[in-house]
Amino acid sequence: MAEDICFFAKDSIIIKPAKKSPALLRMVVVAFTLIFGIYICSICLKQTSLENTSKYLNIEVMEKPCHNYDMDQSQIPYVHYPKPKTFSRAECSCNPVRRFAILSMQRSGSGWFETLLNSHMNVSSNGEIFSVKYRRENASSILRTLDTVYNLDFFTSASKNHCSAAVGFKWMLNQGLIEHYKEVVEYFNRKGVSVIFLFRKNLLRRMVSVLSNSHDRYAKLLNGTHKSHVHSHEEAGTLAKYKPEINTTLLITDLKRMEVSATEALDHFNSTRHMILYYEDIVRNQAKLVDVLEFLRLPKMDLSSRQVKIHNGALWKHIKNWDDVNKTLSGTAYEKFLRGDY
Repeated sequence: MAEDICFFAKDSIIIKPAKKSPALLRMVVVAFTLIFGIYICSICLKQTSLENTSKYLNIEVMEKPCHNYDMDQSQIPYVHYPKPKTFSRAECSCNPVRRFAILSMQRSGSGWFETLLNSHMNVSSNGEIFSVKYRRENASSILRTLDTVYNLDFFTSASKNHCSAAVGFKWMLNQGLIEHYKEVVEYFNRKGVSVIFLFRKNLLRRMVSVLSNSHDRYAKLLNGTHKSHVHSHEEAGTLAKYKPEINTTLLITDLKRMEVSATEALDHFNSTRHMILYYEDIVRNQAKLVDVLEFLRLPKMDLSSRQVKIHNGALWKHIKNWDDVNKTLSGTAYEKFLRGDY
C-alpha cells in the first residue's frame, strides 16, 4: 500500500486508483459489439421482409383481369378463365374456356361422338369420369369432381389443358346424374355449363349393342381382351359375330323404360343452356357437327374419328331370336325400330 501513496505537497496527499484488468475491458467491448451487431441484423432482416412483402403485393396489384370487350354480353356467363392449381396456363391464361357436359346413355354413340370432339385442337373432353363410383358417392363428391374438371386440374389422355377453348366430359344418366339432378342443375346454371344431350332414336339397336358389349366383358372375343370400341373392320366383324337373344317378354317394357329415362332427363335439365342430338342424325349428316361447334362457340374444323361401327346392316343379322322380336314389335309403336338402318 505504501507504493500507491505519493506526497504531492506538504499538507496534501494523492491516492492513485487501482489499475483495471485488461481482460475485463476486452470482455466488455466484445459483449457490446455482439449485442450491437445482433440489433443491427434484426433491423436489416425486418427491412428485407418488408421489401419482399411489398414486392409480392405489387405483383398482385399489377395483375390485370382477363376480359374480351367485343364479346356478346349474353355469352359472358359461359366464358371462364380457369386458374389451375396443378400447372400454369402461362401465355394461355387469358384464353377463354367454355364448359360443357355430354349427357347420354351407354351404347348411344357417345364414345364415337366424343372422339370427334377431341379431334378439335381446342377441345378437351375427358371421357366417362363418373364411371368411377367414389366420384359419385354423393352430391358433394360429384360437385368436387366437377370443380376439378372445369378448373383444368383433371388429367386424361384427351386433356389439352393449357390452351383449351372448351372442356367437358360425358355423363351417363345412370351414373348419379338423375339421383342428384337438382344439385347438378343448380351447379350447371351457376357455373355456366352448356349441356349436349346425345340419344339414340333406334332403341332396339341400342339394346343389341348393350347386350353384345355386356357379353364381351366376359367372353373377351378379341384375343382375350374386352373392347367397347374398335378401330378396324376386322375387329368389328369379330364382335358382330355374336348374336344376343332378346327377352321378348320384357322387350316393350324395356323400350318404354329407355324412353322415359331420356324424357325425364330432358325435363330435369330444361332450365340449362342445352342442345339435343341424335346419333342417327350425325351418322347421316355430319354437318350436324357444325351446329355443335357453333353451340360451343368454337372455330370450325373438320372433325374425325378412328372408331369403326360394329353392328352394320339389317337388324335381323344381329339378333338370335329375330322372329320372336319381329312378332313382338309388329303393330306396336316400336315397329319402326325393326327397319332402322342405324
